[in-house]
Amino acid sequence: MHKTVTELADGRELIYYDAAPTPRDAVDRRPLEPAASASEVRIDPLTGDAVTIAAHRQGRTYHPPADECPLCPSRDGRLSEIPAADYQVAVFENRFPSLADSSTAHVAPWSDGPYALTPGTGRCEVVCFTSDHDAAFADLTEERARLVLDAWTDRTAELYARPGVRQVYCFENRGADIGVTLGHPHGQIYAFPFTTPRTSLALDRAAAHLAATGRNLYDDVLAAERATAGKPDSRVVLAGEHWTAFVPFAARWPYEVHLYPNRRTTDLTTLDADARAEFPRVYLDLLRRFDRLFPVPAPTSPPGTRPPAPPPPNSPSTSSCSPCAAPATSSSTWPAPNPAWAPS
Repeated sequence: MHKTVTELADGRELIYYDAAPTPRDAVDRRPLEPAASASEVRIDPLTGDAVTIAAHRQGRTYHPPADECPLCPSRDGRLSEIPAADYQVAVFENRFPSLADSSTAHVAPWSDGPYALTPGTGRCEVVCFTSDHDAAFADLTEERARLVLDAWTDRTAELYARPGVRQVYCFENRGADIGVTLGHPHGQIYAFPFTTPRTSLALDRAAAHLAATGRNLYDDVLAAERATAGKPDSRVVLAGEHWTAFVPFAARWPYEVHLYPNRRTTDLTTLDADARAEFPRVYLDLLRRFDRLFPVPAPTSPPGTRPPAPPPPNSPSTSSCSPCAAPATSSSTWPAPNPAWAPS
């Protein structure tokens, strides 16, 4: 993997990831104002959950036509978020982030009785899997999928090293039914200043299981699922040497699959070489199985999330596991567009 770090016109960071050294000297020539964020993190007094309020995201790019896509390369006189005329994998700071350290310049910590808020610090990044607007992750070659994994891993390490970051979450939402506003194949990375609610619950369950049994909860779940592989009632979808994909016992979506590494890891940075080598084949196979379910590409979202509105009747609402090495990373966190509205 070869990495090139540069800046966009408003000072946001842009990173190119290439399989081999590639000149990346294109300059962003757009007349952009400096990026600013005024995100808040409010604490729900009834549950203790952290809720992100990001009113400035109301002005984000919303379903542009393909010839105005901000994630395509800059070509034929049309300038985009990626100045290069072509790229393999590109990562940049979100122009409309739910969380950003610049929030401290616009939001002050505040509390009044049962209510409290702090600036919504952290970082939100966009990961473009390919320059091909009409492709999908499932269309990638194994080599390109491995490059995406390398980019995820590199960003995970760098974001965890930032002060105040408590959780890093790599994920992909796909499909308008899920709430995606840009059709170009891409994912996101959130660096949270708190541990997200679902992760906190999962960690509590794992701690209770360890106290009661002396064993790791995820080891036990994985062992129970793999023990049924090949049997008529098995929920295992794919069983590799280093990865296992299975339908969870208490699935919440009509179509849901979780992908676990067979060796316990803390996050993507601690995957061993063999698991990293097998991941592209397993993950691409899994995504392609989802795409064969319906006559249209299946909308997907990480487990633990939900669409911002009920899907249309007869739509294929699905969920595939976000490719994180730690299974307990589903967040159940949604940035509300303004203080008066939050998904139900």
